[in-house]
Amino acid sequence: MITYEYPFNERIRTLLRLEDLFEKTAYFMQSEGSLEHHTALLALFEILDAAGRADLKMDLIQELERQRQTLLTYRNNPDISEEALSGALYEIEQASAALLAMTGKLGQHLRDNDWLMGIKSRAAIPGGVCEFDLPSYYWWLHRSPEVRRSALEDWSRPMIPMRDAVAIVLRLLRSSGRPKSYTATAAGQFQLNLGGTAAQMVRVSIADERPAIPEVSANKYFLNIRFTQPPRGDSRARNCEGEVPFDLTFCNL
Repeated sequence: MITYEYPFNERIRTLLRLEDLFEKTAYFMQSEGSLEHHTALLALFEILDAAGRADLKMDLIQELERQRQTLLTYRNNPDISEEALSGALYEIEQASAALLAMTGKLGQHLRDNDWLMGIKSRAAIPGGVCEFDLPSYYWWLHRSPEVRRSALEDWSRPMIPMRDAVAIVLRLLRSSGRPKSYTATAAGQFQLNLGGTAAQMVRVSIADERPAIPEVSANKYFLNIRFTQPPRGDSRARNCEGEVPFDLTFCNL
């Protein structure tokens, strides 16, 4: 199954973007090549921009505390594993404590590094990080993989509390819903009356072998999904032909 996630508000949209960027940073950081390490550094710069909201840290702390209070109500519930519950509570408490210990804005240590900010400003220009533009960066890219990886780990380490908090909140959000099966019409159209139901994200899951791409638009009253065929050359997206079965999951913390 391929699962597409569509956030309904800006806060969840930001968390999903940060999750994607943290995953890319970690993946390319573990590689050996200079091009991969360059990509990891660019992802770190994007994290700075995506997490620029001053209230993001407090939003995460408040959300973690709200989830902690919710989990506490399950204490002594015979249907809930006490070991699993204690583990989840410990994870949330550790993430909250790490966030509270963070000082200043996320990535301030990078902003204070003039050399890195010089690279960031040049990276915004197409082809702006060539060796004749940034010879010192070109030299750094020719250091050993171990030296580059060590530097990347140092630059990303202060961001780990934010990464862990984002991962916990999104994991709880995804686990809050239960999938239901639906079928779009022969023209690839689907509409669902939500009746004012609150949701923060919807997940649309389609079988890998089915060539259908969902385009979602929604408000608190209606959810509309248009399933289109994969692009062929430079042709415009066309509605799917035939019915499209899929699973739909509404997620809300």
